Amino acid sequence: MRILRSLISLAVLLGMLVSPADAVQPDEILKDPALEARARKLSQELRCVVCQNQSIDDSNAPLAHDLRVLVRERLSAGDTDAQVLAYVTARYGDFVLLRPPFKSQTLLLWLAPVLLLVGAIVFLARRRKPTAAEAAEPLSPDEQRRLADIVRAGDPPQQGNPPI
Repeated sequence: MRILRSLISLAVLLGMLVSPADAVQPDEILKDPALEARARKLSQELRCVVCQNQSIDDSNAPLAHDLRVLVRERLSAGDTDAQVLAYVTARYGDFVLLRPPFKSQTLLLWLAPVLLLVGAIVFLARRRKPTAAEAAEPLSPDEQRRLADIVRAGDPPQQGNPPI
């Protein structure tokens, strides 16, 4: 039992110490720490077009590797961060940006969550079940006459007497 507790404690400790590894390979890292820091910052702003929900900094996809190398090449050539982003966006479109700009081409992208929420609220409001009073239709004159006859007839049949 003591060994099991020790193993569990060790596993928990190792789990807390291990952080998610970035996909950046050692051969991609620039020698200049300032350029590498800029490259990492830019890589976190660009979406992996294969994985779509990861930045190129976190993705192991071959295309993400190519984009990381491209970013580093552009930075090494002297491009500013804005020029690198403009270059990549010109090649892949606004979709490659994890935070696309708000403009007419991306309007639906920005408004889609709000429109879906409003649509869901309207759908649920219209789908509301009617109460019993709302659901019941009024009795027809024939049904009202039959109900009056039943009420006038008095008590329900006693046990042992067959129902009418």
